[in-house]
Amino acid sequence: MVELTVADYAIAQKIAWGPLMFEAARCARDMGVLEVLEKAADAGLTPAEVSERAHVTPYAARVLLEACLSLELVKLEAGSYRLAPPGFVVLHDPMTRVNMNFTHDVCYQGSYYLKESLEQGKPVGLKEYGDWPNVYEGLSQTTPQFKKSWFEFDHFYSDPIFKHALKVVLARKPRHLLDVGGNTGRFALQAAKDVDVTILDLPGQLAVASKNAEAAGLSGRIHPVPLDLLDHGRPFPRPFDAVWMSQFLDCFGEGDIVGLLKRGRQALADDGRLYVVETFWDRQRLPVASYCLHATSLYFTAIANGTSRMYHSDDLLRCAREANLQVEADQPLGLSHTLLTLRPG
Repeated sequence: MVELTVADYAIAQKIAWGPLMFEAARCARDMGVLEVLEKAADAGLTPAEVSERAHVTPYAARVLLEACLSLELVKLEAGSYRLAPPGFVVLHDPMTRVNMNFTHDVCYQGSYYLKESLEQGKPVGLKEYGDWPNVYEGLSQTTPQFKKSWFEFDHFYSDPIFKHALKVVLARKPRHLLDVGGNTGRFALQAAKDVDVTILDLPGQLAVASKNAEAAGLSGRIHPVPLDLLDHGRPFPRPFDAVWMSQFLDCFGEGDIVGLLKRGRQALADDGRLYVVETFWDRQRLPVASYCLHATSLYFTAIANGTSRMYHSDDLLRCAREANLQVEADQPLGLSHTLLTLRPG
């Protein structure tokens, strides 16, 4: 017989009502409820005062404040509400804002079909946004809000580590670099100051990358090559001194990862290196970081492609061995990333 505690039931009920309470927190943020409480500081506000200052109905003020009370975003003392520290985080923390927007604008509607996606091995939830086999082929055709939240999420977790990773890559003085899955060219724009870059990706993403390269005056150093990266019968162009795959392999199932790594290895020049950047859930410093990565896996299941996930480091290292690649260096990068330097076995 399992001995249950009140805390066990509390966790279960928070899960049961989680989607509704998430939306309440988002509405309190976007409708000004949390903001007016912050401005009132220690004075606190009654529901009527929140209604007046946030320009919401008295009903909206009450239900949002009460939901936020259970979420511990606000405190209630003598009939007045005050902003609690977690409410400040929801209001101001860039990571929290990016994650909430991504969850609402990219994941929320499609997550209804998580069970079907798991059963069928394809992103059934993607049908809420368009008729594409995966999110990458349809990304350029999604709504402006979807694109905005998707790219803000992608860039938030990738951009800060580029300069640190580039130091490692450039230490070997490569002349030509292949950026596999280079998306809109954020990494290529930084790398092209020191090395010629060829970007492989879908035409929609490369069209944006080309515009960005032109605007930066780097068109002569950045060369977009459209390619269906999952057509394993088509080799990558070669030879390159460095092949770069940043937060790219987690977008695919293990079979495709092995195929992509093999093609990356074949694209290397003599004495070239293949660089992989990933956020492994088993290497996070804080449990909440692993929680976020496990949640991101569910986005891949229901929305992105139905087969990929955020990986345990052992899984990706095994894929590298299957692709006949050896780990030359395995080093932490920033707060949550890992940079693997691979060479042919």
